[in-house]
Amino acid sequence: MPLLQNIPLLFVLLFCGTFIFSTLINELLLNFSKNLGTRKHNEVQMRWSATAKPALGGLSFYIVFLLAFIFLELITQGSAGFFSNIKMIGLLFALSLAFLMGLADDAFDTKPLAKFIIQCLCGIILISTGTKINTFESEFLNYGFTIFWLVAMMNSINMLDNMDAVSSMVSLAICFFVLLTDFESNTEMRPMTLLSICIAGTLSGFLIYNWHPSKMFMGDSGSQFLGVFLAFCGIEYCWNAPYVAEKSQVTLYPLHSFVLVALVFAMPLIDTAVVCINRISKGSSPFVGGKDHTTHHLFYNGVTEKKTALLFLAINTVGGLLTRLYLKNFTFSVNTSLLFALYPFFLFAFFLYLTKRKRHEKAK
Repeated sequence: MPLLQNIPLLFVLLFCGTFIFSTLINELLLNFSKNLGTRKHNEVQMRWSATAKPALGGLSFYIVFLLAFIFLELITQGSAGFFSNIKMIGLLFALSLAFLMGLADDAFDTKPLAKFIIQCLCGIILISTGTKINTFESEFLNYGFTIFWLVAMMNSINMLDNMDAVSSMVSLAICFFVLLTDFESNTEMRPMTLLSICIAGTLSGFLIYNWHPSKMFMGDSGSQFLGVFLAFCGIEYCWNAPYVAEKSQVTLYPLHSFVLVALVFAMPLIDTAVVCINRISKGSSPFVGGKDHTTHHLFYNGVTEKKTALLFLAINTVGGLLTRLYLKNFTFSVNTSLLFALYPFFLFAFFLYLTKRKRHEKAK
């Protein structure tokens, strides 16, 4: 089709189209959200915002994604169509299941065990349709890590959605990393390139309503949806990113993969790790919500909500740029991997110190 021959125009149309649709849909949802999507005002809320707001952002994510998916199928008909790509079909089903599970949780507060089972099922769907981590020699380990990674990302993005715009900004940074990787590779147009542009446009439209002071939240339906999509990106662009050890040999190294993941997904992983360590050290469950996230402690130390969202965007963007530098200009070695691992390590140490320091000050 002519549109496919003009790739820059297609990219612009996809971003602008999803941005406009996302803005319109969120506006419609906001106007019809007097009761829909807003939990009861007398329920105990473990959110940063004390005001009850509709958690409907996930609906716009899913609706715009479906429209974009169908549009992309129409313009890539034939053997290159989205519905003939088994990985894309698996992603569509996993995203749909995650969205529905999150929607049910927003409405009814589903049991943690039920959520965990469905999250594992999302991982099984991806594995059965050809998407899995291939970093390790053992297939059993690859399958197990794929499910663990998906569950971890779904919960990390959900936990990070504790302050206005933070999850949205971090997700945008990861989408930009995917786009930068594909643009620099100069390969033919990949399905994930197109979908990442669509998700970036959708998130940009949602940010109009999620920027502090926000008018709506993305809810579990949004965080679970994004968790699956970003986990898929992580598998394709980090876990399975090959290194050329010799000119004739392409291999995969677990250390290399862990470093790439730590760089690209710095803040979701660091926030989850810091929160879990602090809660377990206090004898409380890491699965019970609270105002003890890295974002909250930044606020306690004088960083506003808007600056926190921008800071998290900057941190994750730098991580993505370091990853591109790592992939383009360095050959594999343990020392090189450890050198680049210093960035997420120092971030983790800083945020852990920040949260511990505030806790000790309160104890005095």
